Parts: sequence; C-alpha cells; structure tokens
Amino acid sequence: MLSQLLLDLPSITIHSQNYAGHQQVSCRNLRFGAIALLLLSSALSGQAVSLEERSSNLQNATESSFVWTIQDTYAGKTFFDTFTFFTYPDPTHGTVNYTTADFAFANGLAYVDDNGTVFMKGDDTTQLAAGVYRNSVRISSQAQYNTGLFILDLNRAPWGCGVWPAWWTVGGGQWPYTGEIDIIEGVHDNEHNQVTWHTGPNCTLTQNANFTGTIVTTNGQPNLDCDGNNNGNAGCGITEWSQASYGPTFDAAGGGVFAMKWDDTGIAVWSFYRQAVPQDVVQGEPSPDLWGPPVALLEPTGCDPIANFVNHSIVFDITFCGDWAGNSYATSGCPGTCPDRLMDPANFVNASWSINSLKVYKKVSLIGVTNGAGFGHPVSWSVIGMLALLSLISMAI
Repeated sequence: MLSQLLLDLPSITIHSQNYAGHQQVSCRNLRFGAIALLLLSSALSGQAVSLEERSSNLQNATESSFVWTIQDTYAGKTFFDTFTFFTYPDPTHGTVNYTTADFAFANGLAYVDDNGTVFMKGDDTTQLAAGVYRNSVRISSQAQYNTGLFILDLNRAPWGCGVWPAWWTVGGGQWPYTGEIDIIEGVHDNEHNQVTWHTGPNCTLTQNANFTGTIVTTNGQPNLDCDGNNNGNAGCGITEWSQASYGPTFDAAGGGVFAMKWDDTGIAVWSFYRQAVPQDVVQGEPSPDLWGPPVALLEPTGCDPIANFVNHSIVFDITFCGDWAGNSYATSGCPGTCPDRLMDPANFVNASWSINSLKVYKKVSLIGVTNGAGFGHPVSWSVIGMLALLSLISMAI
C-alpha cells in the first residue's frame, strides 16, 4: 500500500532563487527520495523480525559470549613432527634413559600405526643388568601456550609398579616460577589420577571451590600451597574420585578423554571414561560449561592463572622409580625393590601411551559475530543508508 502511494506521487519540481542573480534552480524528482526512504523503511521492518527474538538473542550472547575453536591438532602420522625429544638426565631422578627421536623410532619406542594411533612406550624387551637405566621417551611441544582448552583422547595411559608417567605442561622460564600443570600423573598400580600445580610463591588452592576431587594431604593437612619451593616440591594436588581415571581400570574401559581448560577464570581438569565422553567433544565443538563440575580446579581467587603460568609447552613422558615412584615403592604394595624390578622387561608391558589425538582450542569472542548476525547485516545497512543520504542531498540541491 505504502509503496503504491509513493510510486503514484507526481513529479514535483521545486524552484528557488538565489539572492544575487535570481537564478532559477531545478531540484531532483521528489519521487526518487520517497522511494529511497521506502527502502529504508522496508529494511527496518525486515531486520526487526521480532523484538522478543532479538532480545533473546542478545541475552544468549551475553550468557555465552565466546566459543572454543580449534587452534592445533596433534594426531596421526604428523603427531611427532612438532614435538622435540628430551634427551637429558631426568630432573626427577628417575632410573630412565630418555632417547633421541631416531633411536625411539628405530626401536619401537615411538611410532604411529596404520590406523593413525600414536604410541610412546618404555622399553619392554631388554633385560638389564643391575644399575643400568631403562630406555624410554619424553617429548615436548615446540608450540607454547598461554591459555587454551587442551583435549587428549587416548586408549591407554602407562601404569605398573615402578612406572611414573605424566601428561603435563610446563613454563619456558625458570622452574617453578612460570608454572607446571600435571594433568595426568600417577605411579605404580594406582587407580586414581592426580592433578597437580607447581608455581612460585603466592599461589594456593581454594578449599571450597566447586570440584569433585580430593585435595592431597601431608600428615593429615591439605596441601594448599602450590609453591614448588616448599613441601619438597610437592605443589598443590587434587586426586580424582573415579577409579576409571588411571591405571588398569582406565585402560580396561577403553581409555577416554582428559580435558584441561586454562583461562582467566582458572585452571580446571575433567576426565571421562570412554562411554562418558560428551558428544560436543566427539563433534569437535567442546562446551566445558556443559560438563558439570571439574575433578580439579585452581581458582583465580587463590592463584592468578595468567601471571603464574607462562609460555607452556605440552609434555608426555614415562619415567621409572625416581622421586615419586622410587620413594613410595616400599609402601605401594609392589614386590621387591624398584631397582630390582627395573631389570626385567616383562614388568613394563603396560608402560605405554596409546593416543588418538590431542587438540588445543582457543577462546574466540562471539560479541562481534552476534551483533552482525543477530541484529542486521552491516553491508546492507551501509547501502540503504547511502541511498537515503543521496536522496536527501538531491532534494536539497
């Protein structure tokens, strides 16, 4: 109706005179201006589909104003391409010989099978003489991170008497001042994974934070101080409640997924046995807000997760005996002594990682995207606005 009325408008020529020469000036057709204004009106009505719908979109954008998008994928035949093999003596005093990449690949300590599954293992074929260290692997990512969502899908993790594996991240500066995050760690035949943080001073666990694990204690007192310079470098740790989070039970269940979320809201860890892996993780669209409370959480109220953790590389390793597995061996229920056990390769058939993928996601804001998609297309608005402006200019000439 409005469009027909505007199209039926007569051509109106407006005359004006200037004060100097009384020269007659002809204006543009009023119909052109009216049509341009009609376009603007139509755009407004078209974009404002529903006030309630727009309000709902805005509220959703406010409540979930970011998504996790893929940053790096470590998987398949290229898994080892961006990792460096650590070949120095074990800083944790393990009775281990960390090998070069060439040695590991040539001797079956690191490889990718035809299905794209990644394997890293300790030597389980060589009989050792007393006092000789067992070969194994430790690798570190060449990339460094300062926040992210790290999701590891694995079929099995190492375990066994005298075995001490870990999946962790560590800062590039002087330890412990740039932080360490132990995501998967345990010794012997333990069935409960332990998450631990090591930092410089002024970093503590918050006891009443919302997590499902149990804070590690020493002499009955919770280890809340994360400072690696105190308590024999113990850091602050949380043990998972689930028996399916480490060791033989985890492997028997087909493995699962571990996730570590690190941002300005804290550092949180979740674990899921195979049958409980969230669908959003399977689909590559992780939404940690839907996973429930984490098993372990370091809150910013007790520890700044940005200042205390800087330039972290991702590390996988398998060591033997050493500061933890060696010192706890006598009370572990394992037979004999750790040095004696080290000699027989049959004791290390379970000392291996089997990994499907490691994916690192970064947080991306949705504010700009939502404003564009939810409240109009900027290009369309620019074109229509230009038409309206031109029409008004033409009427004033």
